[in-house]
Amino acid sequence: MTDMGKLHLFLGISLTRSASGLFLSQRQYTHDILERAGMSQCKPCNTPVDLLSKLSANGAPVADATQYRSLAGALQYLTFPRPDIAFAVQQVCLYMHDPREPHLTTLKRILQYLQGTMSFGLTMRRSSPTDLVVYTDADWAGCPDTRRSTSGYVVFLGDNLVSWSSKR
Repeated sequence: MTDMGKLHLFLGISLTRSASGLFLSQRQYTHDILERAGMSQCKPCNTPVDLLSKLSANGAPVADATQYRSLAGALQYLTFPRPDIAFAVQQVCLYMHDPREPHLTTLKRILQYLQGTMSFGLTMRRSSPTDLVVYTDADWAGCPDTRRSTSGYVVFLGDNLVSWSSKR
């Protein structure tokens, strides 16, 4: 076993050390996803999801369901250092079995959001308080197709986000 020095890249996640802690990001992985989707020069948008509309099972089937599934799966891995996209990615992944055009439009919006926020990531700060704080929320019967609820939670240990989830 050899010591290779301080960790700076692990499973595609870049670690940047500073006096205040660690910054985890996947800038190169995000760039690769945008290249694969043919959206590396797309116009960025401010939010990952349109808050005024809800996805449903309606619409024309997508032309290439395999590419849709591949991009949606790639976005799932990207949610580790990017909890800001977790809900939006969860929404497009709900329809991986039968993707429709509105779902592809939503997936492309997430990619446009990533284009403008490639430098975002997760900061792990050194902190002395070790309070465990949990926030939770739910959208009761929010799915227009099944009337199922979407719920989510985030867990902080001190100032650091340590766990999160969003699911139906």
